[in-house]
Formats: sequence, structure tokens, C-alpha cells
Amino acid sequence: MKCISTPLTLIIGFIFLLFPIVINAQTTETPKPESEVKYPQFQFKGLFQGRFLAAMTDDVDVLGLQHSTGEVTKTSFDVKRMRVGVNTKISPETEVVVLVNLADFKSDPKGKVLENAYAKYTFSKYAALVGGQFRAPFGIEDQVSVDIIKSFDFSNQYYEFGKNGWTSFQLGASVLGSAEIGKIPIDYAITIVNGNGKDQEKDKDNGKQYFTRWVFGLSKKNKINLGLNGGMGVVFTQDVFAVGADITSNFKLADKLHLELQAEYKQGTNHNLYFSLPVDGRTASVSDYQMRGFYFLPNLRYSIAYNRLSSIEISCRYETFDSSYKIDSNVRQTYTPMISLEFGKAYTGRIELGFTLDNYEKDIPDTSVYSSNLFLIQLQCRL
Repeated sequence: MKCISTPLTLIIGFIFLLFPIVINAQTTETPKPESEVKYPQFQFKGLFQGRFLAAMTDDVDVLGLQHSTGEVTKTSFDVKRMRVGVNTKISPETEVVVLVNLADFKSDPKGKVLENAYAKYTFSKYAALVGGQFRAPFGIEDQVSVDIIKSFDFSNQYYEFGKNGWTSFQLGASVLGSAEIGKIPIDYAITIVNGNGKDQEKDKDNGKQYFTRWVFGLSKKNKINLGLNGGMGVVFTQDVFAVGADITSNFKLADKLHLELQAEYKQGTNHNLYFSLPVDGRTASVSDYQMRGFYFLPNLRYSIAYNRLSSIEISCRYETFDSSYKIDSNVRQTYTPMISLEFGKAYTGRIELGFTLDNYEKDIPDTSVYSSNLFLIQLQCRL
């Protein structure tokens, strides 16, 4: 750590000097009456996320890969995301959304780059129809963009469930809306997807995955929401399932101080792992391969409103995840402490500093399944 302290100090100082230049003041416009609005309307968006990475574990590189022999890349700059998108409102009810991540071109872009590509028709607040490629609603992390989450990136379970067709960008259709039961507001989504990820020419088989998400507003004052998820499907004639539950809240501790809490549990069939194994190296039933995970994410936010600095946030996500807890269990525990400085409104600009501390129950040499520690500085700008 001593060998990189000086470069880190210079980098942090440079970023702080840069931000007053790249963050501009925001303006608001008075909305026009609906009768004066002309269509189509275009809203262009963008996101830049650049990072400095420093591996802090011997023989492990910045991507988490352990090397038994040879030189290891211990520090590196990286562009995590360079997103460009457009939301086109064709009518008051119809919109088309396109989002691409140009940073995916740095490696093989096959199955990457195009993220959102869908159309949405809103009948009323009770029902809207979405079709195309979109983030299927199956948990907290599917409801928020990566640029406003309270950590560096999504959780390990989010990406693993995405590989199995339940989260992240999927091709399919969804009906969603809002209603009330008594005084309890409810958001719902009912979804059907191919289940083999984004940017695919066709479904991998004739099976589909069906799932639903229901969110109940339990407290308006403290913004306590309970989410329940469940799904089933067929993959290469094998029955698969996934379930989950989550809760979020936001407690006002003082005028400018808030404590935001998230907790989420998921469990489901890891058919992606099952079908990646040789036939003679797995059991006869896909149900023997199940994944489960839990994470807890507290975030303390202080609204400072000092010049362009809007807030300071401190968070630390704890996560435990096992990709196959019934057979060859190998629990992965991850701690992600982070401090975030927000500039402008709604994370227009953001500087994040912290660590990703990974611990596996069993380390496997020369793979990324290996305990390691990583230091990160992440610079974010939303356009």
C-alpha cells in the first residue's frame, strides 16, 4: 500500500480540481400544458464511470484473477461504463428507450453493448406494457440504475441471477403498474423472458421463464417497502425456479442526515452452472444445483449543500453468496466499504473511494475464485 500512496494522493487531488470544471449548474423549466406538447420528444442521456484500481493481495491482479507464476498487474485505470441513451416519447402513452454501453467494446462485444431496447405503452397507472430488451424487475437492484446505487456496483447475487435469466437485461415482455389495497400502495410486475441474457439472436431453447415482483409500501414516513419475488420456468426441458424477498427504508435522523437501509435474499436454480458442466461431471437433476445469497447495505447520507458539493455518503455492503450450496459449496463473503462525494443534483457528479474485500471459503489457484482485496477510486458524471 505504501508504494501506491503517492500516486493515489495525486489522483485524488487531480479529480477534486477537475470537478468544478465538468459539473455545470442545473436549471429547471416550467412544464407546458399537455395540449401544447408536440411529439415526438427526445431526451438524451449519458453516463461516464472511470476507475482507478489497485490490487492489494499478492499474486492477484486488478480483475481478481490469481496467478501462481508470472508478473501480476497490480494497478490500472479503467472505463467501467460509457453509456449513451435516448428516450423517445412518441405520444403521451408510448415511449421507446435505447441504451448502449460503449465501454463494452474494450473486450469482445458479442452479447454486450446494447442494453436497453424496448417500447412501453402506458394504459393507466394500473397497467403498462413493456416489450423488448430491458431490466426485468426481480429485486431491489433491478429498480435503480447503477449510477445511483449506494455502492460501487451491483451485488454478486445480482450478476449470478442475471446469468440465469432472472435479473439484469433480458429479452421478453412485462406488464407492470401500481394500485392500492386500503392505504397500502402496491407496485407489481409480471414478466416473461427468454432467459439467456441480452443481445441474443434467439432463445436458446423453447422454454421460457415466468416471474413476478410485488412491492408493498409499509410506511410512507420512513419509506419502508417490502418486495416479494417468485418465478419458474423450463430450461432445456428442466424445471427451474427462483424466489426472493427484500426490504428498503429511509430514516431521517436529523434535518440533513438520513440512514438508508437495504436487505435482500434470493435463492434459485443455478442452471447456468449445471449446463456448463460436462454430463459425466454433474448429477441427473438440475435441482441439485442451487444458489442463494443475502446482502445488507446501510448508507448514511449527509446533505451538505456546500458550493457544488451536495452530499457526503458513507456505506458498507456486506454480502454472502454461494453459487451451489448443495453440491461443492464455496461461500463467498464480500465487504464493500465506500465513501461517496456527490456534486450537483441526483448524482450528476460523484467521486467514490473504498475497497472490495472478498473472502472465499475455499480458494482455487489460477482462477478468480480466490480471496483478495481491491482498492477503488471511481469518478462518475451523468449527462
